[in-house]
Amino acid sequence: MTFDPATHLPDDLLERIRERAPIHDRHNTFPEQDLEELRDAGYLKILVPTECGGAGLGLEQAAVLQQRLATASPATALAINMHLVWTGVAKVFSDRSITGMEFVQDGAARGEVFAFGISEGGNDLVLFGSDTDAAPQPDGGFAFTGTKIFTSLAPVWTKLGLHGLDTTSPDAPKLVFAFIDRTDAVTTKDDWDTLGMRGTQSRTTVLDGALARPEHVVRRIDPGPGPDPIIFGIFSVFELLLASVYTGIARRALDLAVATVQKRTSKKTGLTYSQDPDIRWRIAEMSLAYDALPPQITALSRDVDEQADHGARWFTLLSGVKHRAVTMAKSVVDEAILTAGGGSYFSSNELSRLYRDVLAGMFHPSDPESAHSTAASALLGPPTVP
Repeated sequence: MTFDPATHLPDDLLERIRERAPIHDRHNTFPEQDLEELRDAGYLKILVPTECGGAGLGLEQAAVLQQRLATASPATALAINMHLVWTGVAKVFSDRSITGMEFVQDGAARGEVFAFGISEGGNDLVLFGSDTDAAPQPDGGFAFTGTKIFTSLAPVWTKLGLHGLDTTSPDAPKLVFAFIDRTDAVTTKDDWDTLGMRGTQSRTTVLDGALARPEHVVRRIDPGPGPDPIIFGIFSVFELLLASVYTGIARRALDLAVATVQKRTSKKTGLTYSQDPDIRWRIAEMSLAYDALPPQITALSRDVDEQADHGARWFTLLSGVKHRAVTMAKSVVDEAILTAGGGSYFSSNELSRLYRDVLAGMFHPSDPESAHSTAASALLGPPTVP
């Protein structure tokens, strides 16, 4: 059956989301109405199997949909990404007959909203370590104490997937991946006042003994890089969906630039700016850069769905496509701003908002330094330590 993105993300819904995007950016508010409409459309369960009540899509289709959503509202798409990461990891598990995350699929089908609580200030180990304490409990659960940053969906999540370090068990240290509920042990700061991506409301989350029940403890593994499926699952879905959002931003910037130059007329020549050779070159350059990314995202997403074996190259491929998507998107938005002219410098102009939103891509893992280090190590081996 041919996949039609409009079935899961109809044009009229997309336009309503686009209309609300500047309002949430201007007022620094979370797009609650976007979330509700997306939930009603079944979007939060696109990666949930049909037998669990979802749409049964693969990561390949979800990546296309996230590109489409990002053309309407990058902040909404980025926020929803974090929910889709966990449903995507659950799919990675179930596709490979690995148990332990069925509750995520069941929860998403019931309307639960999952947030991503991995980032910590100053923790450049990211997935491979944590400054959050995971204290073992008598019943087999864990109590988490620490601070998570950039918690998108902060005002609305019902389940937070996170990690912490168990330092007290006999076999410690162990990294613990689990899910907690929103309780009095969780404090969400109202501290999200940023340059762009304001609608994500990715606020700081403070944990003070937040409990994960035993059945919601997904993994307990050695710190550091390793072959555990939780690491591959998070890394693959996170990187590909991030690449999708920023590629969607580039698509929108290109479309806006084309529309603008077709409307503006030169006093000098009497022709539209679309006939100016320099502007035509800029538009072509934007298109050539953009066109490379959707096929790459599709190919790698399909490989995850089909369980292709890239071995150790997976991490280079995944960090690479995210890095290329972000740098491409930033370049395309820069060119779109120049092509559209001075009007794009006003904050009310959509390109101005895209210019601010696209900058956030540099801060998501894998950052440029990490992506280059991964690629260099794959080709040259690890650096020699004096």
